[in-house]
Amino acid sequence: MACFERASPALKEILLKLHRSEKPMELDHHLHEFGSVEYHIRSSASDQYKTYLSISTPLLSHGGQLSYELPRSSIELVKGLCSDAVEIVEPAREGYQLTLELDLAKIPRGKDSVKIITQISTVQAVILSSQLKELLRNVSSQDASQGKYKPIKLVYHPREPFFVIKQPAKITAVFPMRFKENTDVIIATAFFQELMDVGSSEAWTKAPHCTWSPIPPPELRGELLEDLSTNGGFVTFDISSRHVEGKRLDKTVWSLLNFYAFVKYHVKCTRGFIQRRMRNRLESLVQVLHKGNLKDEQNVKKVKGVRWMRKLFSFSRPKMIRRRCNFGNKLKRIRSRVKIRWLRRFRRRQSLSISKFSSVRGFQKLD
Repeated sequence: MACFERASPALKEILLKLHRSEKPMELDHHLHEFGSVEYHIRSSASDQYKTYLSISTPLLSHGGQLSYELPRSSIELVKGLCSDAVEIVEPAREGYQLTLELDLAKIPRGKDSVKIITQISTVQAVILSSQLKELLRNVSSQDASQGKYKPIKLVYHPREPFFVIKQPAKITAVFPMRFKENTDVIIATAFFQELMDVGSSEAWTKAPHCTWSPIPPPELRGELLEDLSTNGGFVTFDISSRHVEGKRLDKTVWSLLNFYAFVKYHVKCTRGFIQRRMRNRLESLVQVLHKGNLKDEQNVKKVKGVRWMRKLFSFSRPKMIRRRCNFGNKLKRIRSRVKIRWLRRFRRRQSLSISKFSSVRGFQKLD
């Protein structure tokens, strides 16, 4: 469940680099992948054609107890990857479940080398898929003959168990979905509903029938409460005989083993897409507000200038009345006679030159 491809991309890249190297390489590399998978690649410069590959991976177990020993059937399938260039070393390196000795000299050059190394890189997928195949083959025939189809609880990760129910006409796989965040529950629920709508269309009639329900399906009655307590509901796939014929068996088994990883990948990508759209929308709104603020500042400057000019010519009503009165007085002054200052002096002199009478009673008539 480390990736959707059966071959490990990182392991494939390292093995191709060792195979294409013209000079001997000293290599002691530890590689970790999602799902607690660990690879140890060791190559010596004294023997450049011998490379040792050790692998440690969680195994698919039946029930609640995890298994750490490889079944014999898985070891036989690993030998069939490339019998000429791959040899199993027993016992395995300490801390690992399987150690392979790779003879790079027996791998041909050219395009065939990429194909062979890609097959060797699928060792973890071969081990995991072989376990599910073996469990399906070893279902109790007694329960099936009596009409009792007991669910098989398969555990790859302690938090991600799923159930397989083998019936005469089909195999039902039930996945209890659990999520840590409420937003992931909303995204996953929408995805499951869309998956049901697409699966029921005519274009996907040959695909396994998919259903989603917030409550446990009838096939899981009697199971432990902790296995049935979920917040994302239950996804059920009905696998018919045509889905497990020939080469389709490996593809179907690998798809079931990667369903949890696929859902998590879809939820993570959807959440990232929504957050990216929200950030872009926020940036566009900030730009619009920024442009609006610039326009408002320009308008405020213009309005302030107009208000200042208005203040120069704006007066209160009493002041206006006083100014009108003063203006009227000025007009009256203009309309009145012109006063000449030197004429006042002349008048005073004329008044002084007039003779005064000595007596008010007597006077003399002049001819």
